[in-house]
Amino acid sequence: MARMKLAMEHVRRMRGGAQAQLMRCDDGGYYIVKFQNNPQHLRILANEMLATRLAARMGIRVPQVEVIEVRQELIAYTSEMVIQLGIGRKPCVPGKQFGSQFPGHPSRLTVHDFLPDEQLAGVGNLQDFLGIFVFDKWTCNTNGRQAIFFREPQDGAGAPSYASRNRVPGSDRPSAEPPTAIVPGPSATPAGASREVAGEFVPYVAMMIDHGFCFNAGEWDFPDAPLRGIYPRHRVYQSVTGMAAFQPWLDRLEKKMTEAVLGEEAGHIPPEWYGDDWNALELLIERLHARQKRLPELILSARNSGREPFPNWKVQYA
Repeated sequence: MARMKLAMEHVRRMRGGAQAQLMRCDDGGYYIVKFQNNPQHLRILANEMLATRLAARMGIRVPQVEVIEVRQELIAYTSEMVIQLGIGRKPCVPGKQFGSQFPGHPSRLTVHDFLPDEQLAGVGNLQDFLGIFVFDKWTCNTNGRQAIFFREPQDGAGAPSYASRNRVPGSDRPSAEPPTAIVPGPSATPAGASREVAGEFVPYVAMMIDHGFCFNAGEWDFPDAPLRGIYPRHRVYQSVTGMAAFQPWLDRLEKKMTEAVLGEEAGHIPPEWYGDDWNALELLIERLHARQKRLPELILSARNSGREPFPNWKVQYA
């Protein structure tokens, strides 16, 4: 098992309901850290670890995730490391926390949570939005789908994502087997959507973030609804003309997400993040595995919702 990262420096508070903190760790990386006593639920940390690692296995671009040790001394001497409550506040608890690696140096990498449509069309891994839609349907993500956009660091700043090992060089599709090297895909971006580095165009990259509300947050159940999992910018689904667009992701999920793999990934979660209730986690894994066969039905429910999230999918299904 890899050595746990140690938080060394507090950088700033982050937006969002989990009240995460951006921190520098002893490996030199920067991590967005969510704490056990976050106001959403303890299981948010377990969900983040399990869902992000599973999405990476599907070849979706997600952050590298780690268990981060945050010590009492750092909390005690950092006034911003508190959880704001309705009335008052309380310190972040020390111990093992969830860390999602920032994709570069925060002072040198510009990260966007929104791109105009003309730039969104040129994102290098736009097909990941189809993969994460399948994934969010499978895991019943009850929060809105969130993504960030940035241009891949060219100066060695930051580490490659955990998912990069599962991508085909030169492709935005998942691979059958992990490659041994990371090769950026070719750019077909419109003007303004990329910058030129050493004569080559560098497109934006989309990274899928915030998976704490998979499995319905702390409830660990699956209250399905047709539009859950839809990214609000429907421009990302322009390539969808039918179920065939999702089939590579469905095939990969069926092939790779065996019950043994789910159990293996669950083993990376610190027991304190789910209250040492292994039986509850085991039941979640069983139910998650059984849901795979329902995915075509859940995708069609989104198509037939009346909101037309897939603008070029014109065929109607009963």
